[in-house]
Amino acid sequence: MSEIKTVHIIGLGAVGATYASLFHKMNPNSVKIVVDENRFKQYSTGILINGSRYYFDCVVPDKESPEAEFILIATKGHHLPEAIETIKPLVGKNTIILSLLNGITSENDLSSVFGREKVLHGFCVGLDSTRENGEVRFSTHGKIVFGEHYPEAKGKAGPVADLFSRAGISHQIPKDILREMWWKFMMNVGINQTSAVMGAPYGVYQTIPEARELLASASREVLPLAQKEGIDLNESDISEIFRIINTLSPSGKTSMLQDVEAHRKTEVESFALAVINLGKKHGIATPVNEMLYRLIKVMEARY
Repeated sequence: MSEIKTVHIIGLGAVGATYASLFHKMNPNSVKIVVDENRFKQYSTGILINGSRYYFDCVVPDKESPEAEFILIATKGHHLPEAIETIKPLVGKNTIILSLLNGITSENDLSSVFGREKVLHGFCVGLDSTRENGEVRFSTHGKIVFGEHYPEAKGKAGPVADLFSRAGISHQIPKDILREMWWKFMMNVGINQTSAVMGAPYGVYQTIPEARELLASASREVLPLAQKEGIDLNESDISEIFRIINTLSPSGKTSMLQDVEAHRKTEVESFALAVINLGKKHGIATPVNEMLYRLIKVMEARY
């Protein structure tokens, strides 16, 4: 495939803005932000990222829009249906789509609409960006882990890896991307939800044993479910979660903690509810995630 010159990003929250800024530094013309009419007006005054104001090229897709080379989806999980409708005019025969959404289901949703040959599997890890008071800040952009799980997508990862390299974005193409996605799912089940309930930045997990124990107990419920789904996760993968956490800024916050503090809808359905439903499917108890689900739903109801 030919070199990718332009990336379209939908979702300009903490994750999307972080990677948009890196593409913009490579070449301001290399990145376009996909928005609706309301967000077009909102972003016309620019967005603060690490103290600098970025004025991105925002596009509102319509039937006259040219085909996108590469679309990076960085919305919240519950915004995916809206994102799919928004990007439809941009998706053509050769478009490549990569979702950075939390959870393990967005690729199925995307491929059912656009075709498996267009969809790569992936996620980002080790990113400590926060969005507060209209500004995004990060000390590390982590890395994007992605790959060609669908056989129909063979050959699509290489041009994306080349684009990431040119933009200075750390990335990895593992042998088994689905196993890596399940590992990230297990990590999110543990740290996102417990941080939201405790109001805990990463430093709490770096210094307080009980916080680490709570995280591990939530993540550990994913292990037997993964095994039932044919994914070989084990106890050592929980240790890897803490290795990653120890590299993050102590004052950094998970996306779910940021959502709770801003009184936004959380992704608890993508985490605890997904674990609960898999537990029911396989006849495996998930009491920690059942409790976290109830706690977070009550927190949302009290906004």
